[in-house]
Amino acid sequence: MTRGALIAWSVLLCVAFYVCYFSHLDVLGFIGPDEPRYAWIARAMVETHDWVTPRLYGRPWFEKPPLYYWGAGLCFKWFGVSEAAARLPSAISALLATLVMAWLALRLYGVEAAQWLLLLLPTTVGMVGFSHAAATDMPFSGMLTIAMVSAAVVLGLTRNENTPILPRTPWLALILFGFSLALAVLAKGPAAIVLCAGAVLFWAWVTKRRHDALRLLHPLGIAAFSAAALPWYIVCARRNPEFLRVFIIEHNFKRYLTAEFQHVQPFWFYLPVVLVALLPWTVVFLWSSVHGAIGLVRTRFARESTWYLTCWAGFCLLFFSLSRSKLPGYILPALPALVLILAHSLTAVQKIPRWLLRVALWLFSLLLFVPLAFIEFLAPHLSRGNPRFVTGVCVIVALIGAGNLLLAFFARPARKKEFLPLRAGACVVPILAAALLAYYIAPSFFKFDPSGKTLARQLQLQNIPLAKLAVGWMNRGQHYGMNFYLHEEIKDWNQESLGKAYVLTDVPRCRNLTPVPFACEPVPFNEEQTGVFLYHILMGGSRQGSRSDDGKAQKKE
Repeated sequence: MTRGALIAWSVLLCVAFYVCYFSHLDVLGFIGPDEPRYAWIARAMVETHDWVTPRLYGRPWFEKPPLYYWGAGLCFKWFGVSEAAARLPSAISALLATLVMAWLALRLYGVEAAQWLLLLLPTTVGMVGFSHAAATDMPFSGMLTIAMVSAAVVLGLTRNENTPILPRTPWLALILFGFSLALAVLAKGPAAIVLCAGAVLFWAWVTKRRHDALRLLHPLGIAAFSAAALPWYIVCARRNPEFLRVFIIEHNFKRYLTAEFQHVQPFWFYLPVVLVALLPWTVVFLWSSVHGAIGLVRTRFARESTWYLTCWAGFCLLFFSLSRSKLPGYILPALPALVLILAHSLTAVQKIPRWLLRVALWLFSLLLFVPLAFIEFLAPHLSRGNPRFVTGVCVIVALIGAGNLLLAFFARPARKKEFLPLRAGACVVPILAAALLAYYIAPSFFKFDPSGKTLARQLQLQNIPLAKLAVGWMNRGQHYGMNFYLHEEIKDWNQESLGKAYVLTDVPRCRNLTPVPFACEPVPFNEEQTGVFLYHILMGGSRQGSRSDDGKAQKKE
């Protein structure tokens, strides 16, 4: 590679990493119930200087270990409290996972596979989406990825012709394995040990290298793991006697074995989740999977490294498919292994029927392009007054189709004197443009601000006394987000709320509030942007007054 080509390749990588992982981290406020709660806990650690006990609204909260809170807390301390700072640990974890997987691809399959992976993995929907989330999923996946790559080194999968004949103890890999696995345990808990052990044991059983799996139990790796993971668990358990029961029993065993947390999904739930997470490269992944399965049936042979990646991703999917509680982010650790298999399939040389891949990609692109005109024609009716959003979606779909068309043309092993990064870059540039456009139109996807940020600002502008405010009924994520931005917990309406003067609810005319009777009069509020109504509560009012206020609310609507 010439100096100019190396500079161009480096610039392309930097642009891809920035656009996919670090661009527009604050494009939306905190979405869903988890982001604002995790951000609150991280901010509380900075404010109280207590980096041991996670606290939500001043009370111990043991749903997750502290790795994400530590990272977000440090970002808050260095860069200020913001959505971008809260999501920065996830973006950094995604970058680390990509770099270590590229190194593994280089050692296992060569330069071409590493180059493809560096561009394909960051541009998948799963990596882009979770790198922009203030949650524990990406830190967990990133640390577990480093642990699995280190385990591959310890197991001898990265040995090549340049490796010394006499094997040496991989001291650095053992330390890194123990340390990164400990960080994964600090990110989400003992699931990291189960996923790593299960994948390695399945690989050892398939490849008949059962004794080699014991290398991971080297005292040095155990010592590194113990030194990194155990101190926090011990100190937190001593300070909080209920910690082990709440965290281990309720948020691990009960979450996995029971439907108590109400995230029940069918066994096959993660199959479509994986296909969506691999977009826009889903067709190539399906092609490589089918072709690899056919090759395995015919030859009954696969490389040990390929079995390792298959067991890594497969056990993760199987383990969480058996769980009674399922969320899309659980199978994120399988994504790097799947994309590495995909990258390797694009560089394989021996008699690959690439015309089938090209036909599949052409058909996929046509399926994307054909509905665009129809969608664009119906844009004014589908967008509820925002045709630009539907137009933006159509352009994004067209760019994804263009990326797949280019991949259909360029997806082949590099010839001599051919610059592979130029071909890979041509496939990825439309996807990067689609990502930037998606960031731009993302806020217009929602009818009103779901984060609670606009709601908090409206309450502050109207000088509503927060001590006199209660929440009657509204989306949990918006409620928690409002709490974060107000820096105060606004409690739900209940029997103890009789002294409250104001109530927020997304049900008109306070119809969901008990006890009754009471009078409820609307307060001028921007319902179109917030999605909720603000009412002034007149306790002890008559039913006649309540009906009168209902009439006012109806006229207002």
